[in-house]
Amino acid sequence: MPEKEELAARVTKQLARAAKLRSSALSNPKTAAARQRLRVWQSERLARTHADLLANPRFEEAAKFFLTDVYSVDDSSSRDAEVQRVAPMMPKFLSDAALETAADAIELDALSEDLDAAMVTALGPRLTSLSAADYGRAYRKVDRRRDRARQINLIEHLGQSLERLTHQRFIATTLAIMRKPAKLAGLGDLQSFLERGFAAFKKMGNSDEFLTLLVTRERNLLKALFAGDDRLLGK
Repeated sequence: MPEKEELAARVTKQLARAAKLRSSALSNPKTAAARQRLRVWQSERLARTHADLLANPRFEEAAKFFLTDVYSVDDSSSRDAEVQRVAPMMPKFLSDAALETAADAIELDALSEDLDAAMVTALGPRLTSLSAADYGRAYRKVDRRRDRARQINLIEHLGQSLERLTHQRFIATTLAIMRKPAKLAGLGDLQSFLERGFAAFKKMGNSDEFLTLLVTRERNLLKALFAGDDRLLGK
């Protein structure tokens, strides 16, 4: 695992990247509305692709965590400002495993914002009535296959980071103890995110099957889309 200072620097860099992209998208009402439509459509696609995981009592909470916390349609600007303000203090308040989990989540968020911005541009007016064919064409126009692969790798690594967090001794107690200090330090949203992820993965137990299903499907979708096959979008 990287050193805490390295992880904190990664958090700061990726958070600034995400905040800049988000600020740019939200500064223009038309772009903000287009971004929101795209993210809702993609969230619905994720729910279709992984409907069985959402319906499985063992995997349900972990699936919801990825669909609503990791890829959120909500505005995260307040969280950006919160974490940017206190990023230098994070190594003092978070364990190595928790800091690595936060770094994975924030980098994934930044990359998703970047790719979504490119998709909004590529889709243009088609976003008002988006179809699978429209989405597939824009996806191939944007290209960036390596970044798409990196996005899926980050999803996998984030899941693995959360599982490692569940294996730490006394981590549940530590998270509970840190709740108030984290809130006072301005890390309340991030603390809640970590607690929700920890609870979901703790309930699930071993995450190998869940992550294999999730990641394999997303990689298969990537391959299909770049091959010109939009059927796996399910709409």
